Amino acid sequence: MKLILTARSRLQKSVEYTELQQHGLSASFEIADGIGSPRDPIRANIRIRNEGSDTWFGVIHVELPFAKTEPRFFLPAFMYGHNRGEAPQNVPNEFPRLRVGSPSRPSSPWWMVRSDRLSHPAAFVYDNGKIYGLCASPYFICKDGIKQQWSPDQIGEFYQYAGYTCSISKGTVGYTLGYENAPLLFIKSRLVKERAPLGENCFELASAESVDITMYLYEYDSDSELGVNAALEEVYYRYHQDPREGSDFRTAAADLSQAIYQYAWLPEDRHYSTFVFEDRESGGYRYNKIISISWTDGLTVATPVLMAALRLGDEPMRQQALSCINNIVENSMNPASGLPYDAYQDGTWSIKGWWFDGMRTPGHSAYLAAQAMYYIMKAYDYEKRIKGCRHEDWMIFVKKVLLQLERTKNSDHEYPTIVSARTGAGLEYDSFGGAWCMAALAYFSWLTGDNSHLDSLKSSENHYYETYVKRMECYGGPLDADKAVDSEGILAYIKAVRFLHTLTGDELYLDHMRDAICYEFTFKFCYNSPVKIPPLSTIGWSSCGGSVTSVANPHIHPMSSNLVDELQYFVEQRNDPYVRQRMLDTVRWGCQTYNRYDNEFDYGKKGWMSERFCHSEGLVTEKYSDGSLASTWFCLMPWASGSVIEGLVGDYWEAQMK
Repeated sequence: MKLILTARSRLQKSVEYTELQQHGLSASFEIADGIGSPRDPIRANIRIRNEGSDTWFGVIHVELPFAKTEPRFFLPAFMYGHNRGEAPQNVPNEFPRLRVGSPSRPSSPWWMVRSDRLSHPAAFVYDNGKIYGLCASPYFICKDGIKQQWSPDQIGEFYQYAGYTCSISKGTVGYTLGYENAPLLFIKSRLVKERAPLGENCFELASAESVDITMYLYEYDSDSELGVNAALEEVYYRYHQDPREGSDFRTAAADLSQAIYQYAWLPEDRHYSTFVFEDRESGGYRYNKIISISWTDGLTVATPVLMAALRLGDEPMRQQALSCINNIVENSMNPASGLPYDAYQDGTWSIKGWWFDGMRTPGHSAYLAAQAMYYIMKAYDYEKRIKGCRHEDWMIFVKKVLLQLERTKNSDHEYPTIVSARTGAGLEYDSFGGAWCMAALAYFSWLTGDNSHLDSLKSSENHYYETYVKRMECYGGPLDADKAVDSEGILAYIKAVRFLHTLTGDELYLDHMRDAICYEFTFKFCYNSPVKIPPLSTIGWSSCGGSVTSVANPHIHPMSSNLVDELQYFVEQRNDPYVRQRMLDTVRWGCQTYNRYDNEFDYGKKGWMSERFCHSEGLVTEKYSDGSLASTWFCLMPWASGSVIEGLVGDYWEAQMK
């Protein structure tokens, strides 16, 4: 395989990368072994040496070229295809998009990014029926005075991050010693910085100093973009680290649910607060309600808390959660549309949640409505199984909503993302968020034994698989991300195919389930990123097992922890060590990512956790009272806790009790 080596010096005026010789650098290259397959990549050993008399500072770029036709790139958690560079980009939220030519911001024909923005230290591309790619260590350490690439079995002092690149114009993927965030750095979707001068991001080589790097190179046939996942599985095992030791799963479930019960309940609203802050002046608490029926509040809190209460035998906690669920069932319905209102504020139900002004089209969110129905059914399921209580009024409510959503499917068998609040008609499509409708209907069919919609479900599943999952490009889940590629919508699809398998016994759905699970794993960190900003840096917090939310909001959040039930189901159906290990990462990550005692994360009470964990310095916006940066939000966010709780007190709990 041919590699292209260039560099950029801190001293040069231009931003161009030029041949190593122009920098007084030399390189030697050796192919050690391997054939380029997912299980046996080509191992390339490279030595770079400073032949000059002065210390060199800069970034060294190693690129792997490929025969370019219609490339689709995959830098896990950062770039999927073109990050929808094909779609209109005149939207409020910016995120990196690939486009040919000289496009306007935020598109570019090439990207460079620091390694810790990727969940796996690898860059791949699918083109001409082949997968091409590379992986290499995400950062360098210094051991006995020698700079070397980090690996899980190497111990040394952190020295410098590496970086990863892709170029649609040149037809390359690449790896850098040192790094750049270029041409833009996305701190968040509405805070973007231009390319910075070379400084602390440089790699340093003293005169006559050399550094050895090992890269693993891939080139193999594939029928689709899904072929990337085989190589990512090998990358996972090469660089995997366990999360730090946290609480046991029962303690974590109790801590998290008790904190929500004690600190987040709003009795006058019969709901949970979306944010809870400590008020240091008064010694009390402040609440940011922005109440919704699901997604960031509502049933995604109440149902996990109810499940925990049932497992723990906590009747007051159970009654609190039941009050929230009953309030939504009894009062949220919009009779004009036949769907529940999405939001509640100051005594009024409406479609105008906190996300409303970021939408293209006003209306009900099918994501929220269907997800709410899913969690009402999960509450019904657990109340019936554990307490022997049947809430038949809940199921009547759910059935009405699901039948209305079923009427909105288009001729592609896709559910809408936005539904009219006046008529209940589908208004906007082209979104994976509607997969929650499929998940809820599949769950309903399994719970009730009503298979009258099974053929319709199969048609929808086939559409979502062929259009989104198979292309490794699922978008349109979170309402605040302008249809950026995300990890959220796939959770609904996985839940749907789980029930389609239970309903049909068809192995195809387990195959599709694994493909979708592997897509989610591309957002899930396989190693523990060396966080440099407190509090995450000081407590030893682990990124492994946590998932990046989307390419637009690239912090780690806990939503994928609600997938543990489905992962447990899958490994019970198939003896799959890879899925089992990543399920354990998810469980362990959740058990160490909250306050196990007061102020562990420099804020809050025992059991508090937020949704935002900034594993990369490029994401940090929160500040301590002295103005210094902080790597997490300082608040309790019950939906985040609920995601972890749900994963701990469901099927995983039962499996551990056997």
